Amino acid sequence: MHIGLATQALSFTGALLILVAYGGHQMGWMHSRSAVYNILNAAGSAILGYIAFRPFQLGFVILEGVWALISVWALVRQKKTAES
Repeated sequence: MHIGLATQALSFTGALLILVAYGGHQMGWMHSRSAVYNILNAAGSAILGYIAFRPFQLGFVILEGVWALISVWALVRQKKTAES
């Protein structure tokens, strides 16, 4: 199976976004409830979830899809809390 350069670059970007959020949280540079943290996680997991559809890899589609949904839910929850 040949994976194109563009797909590799896109998957690298998705992984990098998630790892920046994780590393930033572990190093104390960002809080896990911050918008930046959740945006990085949502974007990275959405990219990786999209990549997992070609070829279809059920485990990775579920993992990345749920990861993205949880990150978006955290952003929505945070916005609702800030508006209250």
